[in-house]
Order: sequence, then structure tokens, then C-alpha cells
Amino acid sequence: MSIETETELQGLRRAGHVVALTLRAMREAVREGITTGELDEVAARVMAEHGARPAPKMVYGFPGSTCISVNDEAVHGIPGARRLEKGDVVTLDVTLELDGYFSDAAITVGVAPVAETARRLIVAAEAAFHAGAKAARAGGRLSAVGAAVEAEVERRGFRVLRDLCGHGIGRAIHEEPQVVNHALRGDRTVLTDGLVIALEPVIAASTRRTRETGDGWTISTADGGLSAHFEHTIVITRGRPLLLTAA
Repeated sequence: MSIETETELQGLRRAGHVVALTLRAMREAVREGITTGELDEVAARVMAEHGARPAPKMVYGFPGSTCISVNDEAVHGIPGARRLEKGDVVTLDVTLELDGYFSDAAITVGVAPVAETARRLIVAAEAAFHAGAKAARAGGRLSAVGAAVEAEVERRGFRVLRDLCGHGIGRAIHEEPQVVNHALRGDRTVLTDGLVIALEPVIAASTRRTRETGDGWTISTADGGLSAHFEHTIVITRGRPLLLTAA
């Protein structure tokens, strides 16, 4: 989606605000012993209080209001009976619809105490997002965003999961363009003022590859190593992008 009116921008801001509130509530609830299903219930209550609907469930029939991925689970983890333990690395991914506008964000948190490698991985995912956002300017190449993300990740000793990418968003949960998290030769796509994208580095400790699990949804690292994910919905401008899902 490309924003053309103030009404559209305000609609996206409202949706993004509810995403931020939902993630904040989930983050505050993360603790040893809580189940991923209970965290999902926290999210569902916040969405309902603000009139929002969980987009993956609404659009794709996903069996949860949010995606909660633990340790080697990179994306699309199904909330359920799993209890969090000390040292777990937990990705909270919230995508919702409000008044016809979609918004998407994710954070990765640790259940203290976490190993040093896990801590550095979580920090690297957020740093990679900011590196990509810095490169995301109207008139610039989309490929520069992925190149910046991957350079930051590899500088810190980790790997981008190349099968996973960001996307356009706004009036649908997934829109063009795909926003890959690595250097992509030959892509001449130019970013335009007002374009709305979900920028989401998904990274791993030691592999670039993923594998599908038997539940039909969850995607994990190919080698069973840890993964981290950081995401915001942003609007491309000629300066710094607007972060619609920041708290």
C-alpha cells in the first residue's frame, strides 16, 4: 500500500498503536512457567478491547491470535500448552486488522537468565532492523535494505534466514513488494514515498536455512539453533521512515 491521504495514514497509525499495546502486554507477561497459549490470550484480550482482529486467524485460519515461536522456531509458532522455561528465546509476532487497515510487528525476548549467545542474537535482530530502516529511503533501491540488514547480522557473527522476508502491508496482510533480508543482485525496485512495508529481519545463530515442522505452520532453523526476529511496520519517506508500530 502507498499512503495517499491523511485518512489512510491515521488509520494505519491506529492499527499500529494497537499492535504496540498488544506486544507490550505480552512482553510484560513473559515469565518462567507461563504457557504460550496464556500469552496468546493476553494478546487476544488487548485486541478485543480496541476492536481489532487477529489477522493470521482471520485471513489464513491460523490456530492462534498471535504467532509465538520459541528457541529454534523462527516464525509461525502455534500458541498452546508449552510452558516457558528459564533461558528460552521467545518471539512474539502480532499482526492485526483494525477498520480495514493491517499492521504487523514482532519482538524477541529472553526468559531470564539467558545465555550470552542468546542475548547477543536478540540484540543483533533489533540492530539489523535499524540498519535496514536507515537504508529505506524514497528514491533508493529496495535491494539496499536487504544488503544493510545482512551486513549488520553477519558483522555480529550471525546469519539471516534467507527463506523468510518482509512484505508490503496496509489494506491486506501481505502485499507487494517482498522485502528480503539479504543482498539480492539484479533487483532494481525503487522505494517510493508513502510505501508501507513490514521490515522484519529473522536471523539465526548458525544457519541460513529453515525447515518446516509437522504442524503445518511452524518454520524452524534447519540445524536446531536459536532464532530471533524483530519487526515494525514502517512508511517510506525521503528521510527517516515512520515507525507505525513503535510503543
